[in-house]
Amino acid sequence: MTLLNHDIYAPEGEETAPPLVIVHGLFGSARNWRAIARKLAAARRVVVVDQRNHGDSFHAPGHSYDDMAGDIAAVIRELCGGTADLLGHSMGGKAAMVLALREGALLRKLIVADIAPVSYSHSHAEFIAAMRKVDLGAVTARGEADAQLARDIDDPAMRAFLLQSLAVTPEGARWKLNLDALDAVMEEVIEWPGTQGRFDGPALFLHGEKSPYVRPKHEEAVRALFPAAEFETLAGAGHWLHAEKPREFIAAVDAFLTR
Repeated sequence: MTLLNHDIYAPEGEETAPPLVIVHGLFGSARNWRAIARKLAAARRVVVVDQRNHGDSFHAPGHSYDDMAGDIAAVIRELCGGTADLLGHSMGGKAAMVLALREGALLRKLIVADIAPVSYSHSHAEFIAAMRKVDLGAVTARGEADAQLARDIDDPAMRAFLLQSLAVTPEGARWKLNLDALDAVMEEVIEWPGTQGRFDGPALFLHGEKSPYVRPKHEEAVRALFPAAEFETLAGAGHWLHAEKPREFIAAVDAFLTR
């Protein structure tokens, strides 16, 4: 199996806590988590991955949650000695949950950021369509791609997020995202795969107060699979809670991992 592209952040002194693996969400990459990883690496090694079809990791037609869980399991075995704490956001949170249910022995603690083990009705296909419409041959700087994206995406923050996955080189511009593969599996990505099992280890479900992704009605579904689940809300945060409230996010994660 090809190992996911990854960044490793190590403490300056002795490692006094188990390693932590961080898994980003749809359209994200390891680079989105650099600041968070550096802070969390004070006492532990932190491994941040690019998921398949994202960042600098390999492209593949398969992009199921079983595929993603298998990729993360390989990272834990190869880079963490076979056991780690695991933090996943959004799509990465679902992949983390699937791994916990399939191979819970690999995990000491699980943190799921702003997602629940349920199916959602929204799709992100419109963002893929907008990225596909960008004339990459006319792009020599990100600002030019931003101007093209603005025809279909009003939100400048969302455009900036997507443009982190645009590589602009002397050879030309290209999306690091495998847009064809992601478009083909979009319906599968927004659903919950129905993975059976139970993870009895410590699990924190951390969500943004303003986010619609995790609501009180989802608690029953969470507890059926993760009976030791704890729930914590970040006040004033939306779905991208780690970017909107980084200090509060880091404090909540660190407190859960160290207690």
